[in-house]
Amino acid sequence: MNFLTVFFQTIGGLGIFILGMKTMTDGLKMSSGKTIKTILGKMSSNRFVGCLTGAGVTAMVQSSSATTVMLIGFVGAGMITLQQAVGVILGANIGTTVTAQLIAFKLSKIALPAIAIGVALKIFSRKKRVRYIGDIILGFGLVFFGMTIMKDGLAPIKKSAEFIAFFTKFNPDTIGGILLCVSMGAILTIMVQSSSATVGLTMALAVQGLLDFPTATALVLGENIGTTITAELATIGSDNIDAHRAARAHTMFNVIGVLFIIIFFNKFVFLIELITQKIGVGPPNQASNGEFINLPRYIANAHTIFNILNAMFFLCVLPWLIKVAIFLSPKPSKEEHSFKLPQFDNRFMDSTIAAVANAQSEITTMMKAASNALENVFNNQKENNLNKLNNYKRYEDYLDSMQKEIISYLTTIYQGDVNNTEAKDISNLIRITNNIERIGDEIEKIAFRYIDQIEYKITLSDDAIKNIDELYSVVKEFTELNVSYLSKRKTWNLQEAERIENKIDALREEMRGEHISRLRQGKCVVDGGLMFIAIISSLEKIGDYNFSIAKSLS
Repeated sequence: MNFLTVFFQTIGGLGIFILGMKTMTDGLKMSSGKTIKTILGKMSSNRFVGCLTGAGVTAMVQSSSATTVMLIGFVGAGMITLQQAVGVILGANIGTTVTAQLIAFKLSKIALPAIAIGVALKIFSRKKRVRYIGDIILGFGLVFFGMTIMKDGLAPIKKSAEFIAFFTKFNPDTIGGILLCVSMGAILTIMVQSSSATVGLTMALAVQGLLDFPTATALVLGENIGTTITAELATIGSDNIDAHRAARAHTMFNVIGVLFIIIFFNKFVFLIELITQKIGVGPPNQASNGEFINLPRYIANAHTIFNILNAMFFLCVLPWLIKVAIFLSPKPSKEEHSFKLPQFDNRFMDSTIAAVANAQSEITTMMKAASNALENVFNNQKENNLNKLNNYKRYEDYLDSMQKEIISYLTTIYQGDVNNTEAKDISNLIRITNNIERIGDEIEKIAFRYIDQIEYKITLSDDAIKNIDELYSVVKEFTELNVSYLSKRKTWNLQEAERIENKIDALREEMRGEHISRLRQGKCVVDGGLMFIAIISSLEKIGDYNFSIAKSLS
């Protein structure tokens, strides 16, 4: 037996399997992404319905990680609660076992035809949707082709005394043996970053008789722990507190669930054997042509039933689980914004005045977020904190989402029965909303510049830093005044607003002149000079947008 041939064929097969999973998942997400987002966005507050939703959505995209990432985004935007998200993640754990169930079918004969059809659709079709379907079929074929290569690559191992001796060490007859198997399953999944891939590898080993059913079951339990590392790694350096909490909850219910099953391991194995044989599958030790052909179905059922039992238990104790997850997660910083999107409905549609007031309240929230975003960028730049500086993206995404929600709501009001005064008020509010979003765009540009400064070690002269601070101070004051005027429903004295706007313009021109003088004297480097001009230009534009808001409030 050539060890290198076995190794590379097994690793190569695993690689093809993972590529197939990714290709299939990408195709499924692209072809049904909007539908999935709509389903998750309108999800019921009922935790049990949420769990079923998570199972269905994950079965559609064949990736619990993809579902979890979308959920974290929705929680961060305030579209769903943390409790709803965790309920769906429980369902996602069930949905991801569909992959194992598919693998357990003997579909290796259609792998190459599926690859051929998938490639043809992907290359020769001009329609995007058909190309996405090609990705799904191609990925499906690659998954089963990879399984076949793994299985054939591992076949010579069963004749090797050394490898047989190695695999006999994984014996789940004792608690220590079970823990060893669980640990190995978790480590493999952490390395591969795909529980579906490691479940597939476990099946390939079992088919060749290198693992018996109890050992494979213990490995699968470990693989359920290992899969949680993806979400945990994604939260490193993140300021999204809800992301940390969702990841903690995911880890907790998988780890606790596995520990509980370990206590009743033999009974769990017996239950899986009983259920699998009841649905007409032969005994796990039945061999044909030297292969244990029934074991993949037993392993798939163990994977599915574990996650169903786990979800059923934790759905009943979900509020306590979330409390523990919150306790184990980082505490929100003082600057943490709620990022809660408005929940507009038809309650106020019969009263235009009430509907407009409702919209104005949300616009005030949006203006406060823009003010916080501006402060966040400049405060974290001074601290030289790249991780916190990157938080600008959350504000930018939030402001964009707020703009869409508010404009859509105001447009609906406008299409109703409104008089001239109300129509003018609505137009002003639309104008204000658009200007707040433009402020967010300029803040994003400033954040880009400061991130470049940290990453590329760009230096600014002391005079340039002083100028930026001075201009920022005036712009920040103007922004906060607009927050105050919006929240208190006050009207601007336009002359006062013009005075602040003229001051910002005059400061920018004066600072440009001073910058040219520094260039002539060699006190300023080119990269720093370009960055300086870009920042004061963005600050001046923020002043312009604030003035437009003030005019709408005058």
